[in-house]
Amino acid sequence: MPAQLSLLNVTWSAPDGRIVLSDLSASFAQERTGVVGRNGAGKSTLLGLLAERLQPTSGRIVRGGTVALLRQFACLNPDETVADLFGATAGLALLRRAEAGAAAADELAAADWTLEERVTEALARMGVPVSPGTTLSRLSGGQRARAALAAAICARPDFLLLDEPTNDLDRDGRRAVHAVLRGWRGGAVVVSHDRCLLDAMDAIVDFEPTGAQRYAGGFEAYRQAKAAHLAAAENDLALAEKRAADSARRAQETIERQQRRDAAGSRRAARGDLPRLLAGARRDNAERTAGGSARLAERQRAFAESDLARTRNRIASVKPAVLAVPPSGLHADRQVLAIEDVTAGYRPGQPVLTGLSLAITGPERVALGGCNGSGKSTLLAIVAGRLSPWSGRVSVGVRAALLDQRLGLLDRDRTVAENFARLNPGEDANGCRAALARFQFRAAAADRTVSALSGGQQVRAALACVLGDAAPPQLLILDEPTNHLDLEAVEALEAGLAGYDGALLVVSHDEAFLGALRITRRVGLDDPAE
Repeated sequence: MPAQLSLLNVTWSAPDGRIVLSDLSASFAQERTGVVGRNGAGKSTLLGLLAERLQPTSGRIVRGGTVALLRQFACLNPDETVADLFGATAGLALLRRAEAGAAAADELAAADWTLEERVTEALARMGVPVSPGTTLSRLSGGQRARAALAAAICARPDFLLLDEPTNDLDRDGRRAVHAVLRGWRGGAVVVSHDRCLLDAMDAIVDFEPTGAQRYAGGFEAYRQAKAAHLAAAENDLALAEKRAADSARRAQETIERQQRRDAAGSRRAARGDLPRLLAGARRDNAERTAGGSARLAERQRAFAESDLARTRNRIASVKPAVLAVPPSGLHADRQVLAIEDVTAGYRPGQPVLTGLSLAITGPERVALGGCNGSGKSTLLAIVAGRLSPWSGRVSVGVRAALLDQRLGLLDRDRTVAENFARLNPGEDANGCRAALARFQFRAAAADRTVSALSGGQQVRAALACVLGDAAPPQLLILDEPTNHLDLEAVEALEAGLAGYDGALLVVSHDEAFLGALRITRRVGLDDPAE
């Protein structure tokens, strides 16, 4: 029987009682399935449940096959080795004893003689040519991620469970992950916002506000299906608005018609045209009819309004944000940035950048490329004024702002409006509200604390604070801005930057994001020909 993972009416609540997943049913066959949705929607919780790291509050999980969950590195034991990732430490130690002639006969019978070869081959396949005894603390973040994926693959599970496997990886690391999944013939459940990776999937499961929805095909097919859903929802909205208006009109006409009848009956009764008993009966009947008609009309109107609200919510769940960015006024000939023969680093005698020169003129959109450790973030820190070079000259000729992957400019305990006022002290209250409205923070939405916002809303808040001023900065510096963002947040970021007319200096390994920004020039720090 083919391996399969199934969730049957599963609910999972966090320790604080917050319901993360509610009555979820889904099945995963031996195909590559991408999982997308807003941050906080329960995607990582889903993987924890499938891997038996979490137990459902209610419902049932059926596991027909073995699973391997990609290791994350929030906490790192300084003594942990690459072999520990593979669960191979004891097996490799036995091989060392066997080579030294110190292993007992029963140990030799249990030895896995191909273990070291398989571990080394898996590491090489993922581009991590280190020995199994290497401590993880000596590897870069990207190397650790690739080694963890190598360990998961080496276990030969029926299902790979991967949570944002390309986060923090450089170009080569992403290519290695993409290549592994393209060639994977088992099942895979992949939580990711990497659109290039998602396009290699066989299906996409979207955690929407209305529940988990499955789409056949990769990301491009999913995007087209979402666009079709949006078009259908907008058509339904037009019909719902017409039904609501018609229902309200009919309700009013019913009431007015009954009022005219009642008025005519009252006039006849006043003239004495009807016997008193008959007039009273007709009046009572008219009141009952009027009341019944009014209640029916009100029920019809309420149903139409409810249908209209549901349709609007459907559109809100699939329609991308459209943001209005004020012009920066950057002239095409203005010198934005001049870096001349800069050398810099963090430890004496160990420069990260050596003799670097770079110039940006006018509204250029420049992407910095290079492997992890090549100095991209170091260069951005120098341009942003957070790090001084050891030698050389740096001149920033316009007002600049840095937007990093953690949205560090935002105070998460303050409201959106308070953050905007703090970062734009020249704006009055009316200017603040008008600026936030251009970024879809209207009325009470501007008074929500940042910590209560979704990932996409936090990106919009950061963009509003940076670009919402009447005179936005003419150079925007972006350091891996799409890491740790969901697709909604990435699309919000792209929508905001699409209308920005200033210069961009970007570090990102997300090729789909760079394509959406319409990059005009690439500078490779470790490969000038890039």
